[in-house]
Amino acid sequence: MNNTLITIVGPTAIGKTALSIQLAQAFNAEIISCDSRQFFKEMTIGTAVPEPEELNSAKHHFIQNRSIFEAYNVGEFERDALAKLDTLFTKNKIQVMVGGSGLYVDAVLKGLDYFPEVDIKIRENLTKKLEKEGIEVLQKQLKKLDLETYNVIALDNPHRVMRALEVCIGSGTPYSTFKNKPKKPRNFNVIKIGLKADREIIYNRINKRVDLMIANGLLEEAKALYPNKALNALQTVGYRELFSYFDGDFTKEFAISEIKKNTRRFAKRQLTWFKRDNNTLWFDYKTNPNQIIETITNTISKN
Repeated sequence: MNNTLITIVGPTAIGKTALSIQLAQAFNAEIISCDSRQFFKEMTIGTAVPEPEELNSAKHHFIQNRSIFEAYNVGEFERDALAKLDTLFTKNKIQVMVGGSGLYVDAVLKGLDYFPEVDIKIRENLTKKLEKEGIEVLQKQLKKLDLETYNVIALDNPHRVMRALEVCIGSGTPYSTFKNKPKKPRNFNVIKIGLKADREIIYNRINKRVDLMIANGLLEEAKALYPNKALNALQTVGYRELFSYFDGDFTKEFAISEIKKNTRRFAKRQLTWFKRDNNTLWFDYKTNPNQIIETITNTISKN
């Protein structure tokens, strides 16, 4: 039997974690997490890290294994995840990967485009500009230097905008010209499972999750991280809004409503990203896991 990586994708709060554990148990597999927000050990509540009993139900990798003070990017994750998979496949030909970070999923499944190294001072200067002048200035600069990337990138994500800009500036060439080059083939087959629900259901689940995060101490967690708010790892929904509350720019109620709104927008972008892959097998989020397991087993047998 060939190596097979079962990959679970879908919008935030849809139930990917629970399904990944059920699949890992069914196939005696371990779980690669590719949720880029859950890498950092200082961020637990705001990133919806699986509960201890969930983590104990199946072996997980790449959850809270880094510090927010460490530089870690998608290229390094691709390298580390592939190395871990090589080890796991020696124990079992079927493994599971789960996460809502589309770029990180694609990095493992397909490979990343190569980008040249750039001077770290460029990133430092862009970070200062972001802090002093806001993201709109960076967006306009990107539009001028690389309209193609400007038209497709998540413009409200400071990290993505700065990454594209630093390549444009450092190489003197548009970021988009480095994309879509031939990639190194993978040594595993992929079965991609997508979870879906009506938009109203997704948004309602998100709103309830945010309320639960607040009840579980998200404000206190964000307050502890506030002195380090300029770090890349903290430029994320759930923390940025509370930092604005601590700065006095938002009321507490408005900050919470912004977390909900921005998380809903994030979920919409996730769906747009994942629906580009026509090979994904989509299931309603309430589907009995045994039905999904049967589908996977049949697909593996055909391979």
